[in-house]
Amino acid sequence: MKRILLFVALFAASFTIKAQQDPQFTQWFNDKLSFNPASAGINNAHCLSAFYRTQWTGLEGQPKTAMFNYSGKVANSVGLGLNFYNDQLGQETNNVVKLSGAYHMSAGNGAQFSAGVSLGFYGKQLGNDWRPIDLGDNTIPNNQVNDNAFDLGLGVYYWKQDKYYVGLSSTHLTAADMEQLNIGVARHYFFMGGYNFDLNTSTPLVLRTNLLAKSDLNKTALDVNANLLYDGFLYAGLTYRPGDAIAPVVGVEYCQAKEKGGNQCFKLGYSYDVTTSNLSNYSSGSHEIFLSYCFTIVNIVEINKHSNPRFL
Repeated sequence: MKRILLFVALFAASFTIKAQQDPQFTQWFNDKLSFNPASAGINNAHCLSAFYRTQWTGLEGQPKTAMFNYSGKVANSVGLGLNFYNDQLGQETNNVVKLSGAYHMSAGNGAQFSAGVSLGFYGKQLGNDWRPIDLGDNTIPNNQVNDNAFDLGLGVYYWKQDKYYVGLSSTHLTAADMEQLNIGVARHYFFMGGYNFDLNTSTPLVLRTNLLAKSDLNKTALDVNANLLYDGFLYAGLTYRPGDAIAPVVGVEYCQAKEKGGNQCFKLGYSYDVTTSNLSNYSSGSHEIFLSYCFTIVNIVEINKHSNPRFL
């Protein structure tokens, strides 16, 4: 019962303020597109990705998030991205669809710079299965309420393939006011960066570091990740989110060249968040799984052959 009342209090408080609305992922370094539209097409391939996260297992009304992404290089200097996620938290459901475009340019010494924009749809729904502390409280809806808004994001990104990256971006720049719900969509700001260190060992071993800072100008959160990639196939590491969780991360990466040119890569990752906040008294932690498939398309030039009718 205490857990139910806790969620009611949180939702009632959020009705008249701008709150953190973007979903949280521990393996965010495999999904830069949802935070930064300028990252569309940075892998010089077509990539399909999926995430599923159950947060705070054991807590009634726990957040559950599913996300699907496409990111691809569609021309020499143009990347496109498509992002969809469904985020559920108790009586609240969020659905977001975004189309991103990025323009890439050379920055010298093998590095590249890109600028991107995302346009999309933000929909929010509140259910009617509330259990109020005080009966007759007018701030708690007694029927299902829906609202939606136009969404805009901008970003810049600087990187050298398989070596380092730095990105700065913002989502929900329109800061839409959802009048039906009396909720304002908060602008979010992100800074991300990472560097890969090649370790001198007999078997290829790479230390990959990643940092994400996110803020709505009311609250700021940090995600710090380090993982070791062994022989270009297996990786394991740790993500630390101060004041929230410590999360072991494991996964596999498998890439191969296709017979007629190009290549393809599969990635599968899993993380488990060990909750370090007071919620650890109610939750056993959070589970997250990530899957992606990337491929390149090679144009095969047809060679016309002419046969001599004298040799049938």
